[in-house]
Amino acid sequence: MWRFIALRLLQAIPVLLIVITVTFFLVRFAPGGPFSGEKAVIPEVKAALEAQYRLDQPLFSQYLAYLSDLAHGNFGPSFKYPGRSVNELIAAGFPATFELGLYALLIAVVLGMGAGILAALRPNTWSDYLPMSAAMIGICMPTLLLGPLLVLVFGLHLDWLPVSGWGNVPGDKLLPSLTLGAAYAAYVARLTRGGMLEVLSQDYIRTARAKGLPERTVILKHALRGGVIPVVAFLGPAFAGLLSGSFVVESVFQVPGLGRFFVQAAFNRDYTMILGSTIFFATLIVLFNLLSDVLAAWLNPRLRADLGGRR
Repeated sequence: MWRFIALRLLQAIPVLLIVITVTFFLVRFAPGGPFSGEKAVIPEVKAALEAQYRLDQPLFSQYLAYLSDLAHGNFGPSFKYPGRSVNELIAAGFPATFELGLYALLIAVVLGMGAGILAALRPNTWSDYLPMSAAMIGICMPTLLLGPLLVLVFGLHLDWLPVSGWGNVPGDKLLPSLTLGAAYAAYVARLTRGGMLEVLSQDYIRTARAKGLPERTVILKHALRGGVIPVVAFLGPAFAGLLSGSFVVESVFQVPGLGRFFVQAAFNRDYTMILGSTIFFATLIVLFNLLSDVLAAWLNPRLRADLGGRR
């Protein structure tokens, strides 16, 4: 197992290097620059700013200097927030993004697994058709559409929940969390249904039922552990996707997360902020993928034996 983890971490190094390289040169080749705008900057001031941020150096020298800063854990200074580093901006915005992603993941797991188990226990009935149809709608509906719809229904017409903010009013975290987690709940529901149907057809489940065990015990103690393995494998990438894909939801509901800095950086051509956010989220995706693989191996003894026996 430890050999598998070490190998995956080593494989992540070239992946992250490719992400850094592609992102670095893409933002540099994009039209405009961090100091170009509607109001022209005095040439002398612009030259001084470019020298301060090393933009007057050859492009490849800038790339090597950035790699050197990254090796020391430094994402560099922000071009649009004078006196603040990208590290500070990520530290300021990530807690809200992480909290939003965590709540959305909980909603996805609870709703998705509940719907998937219900559908698997009564296949080809209305208990199967209704939740799976809802799951398909959830997959097809983008957050950019679902968020405003939830705001109109529960925020404006019914006046049950606040429509924006984060942490000031009770219930203000429910709508953004539900908006972000709805699509992932749909995926979890379909994965849970497929995994449970496969496990429920196994011989050991029929043996457990033949012994007279209560159906609840058969489902919770015997079937559920094997049935949720596809879901566990999905949760790592899902949580990383929730964190990195929350920009639209944060904008709609005015959540003070990392998404606002990333969106503003894209408009302002803040090179270091774009790079720092991209690298930060890419690292999270790699780590959560690894964590999901480890959890799946822990739940599946055969997979755990295969990983432990690798040489």
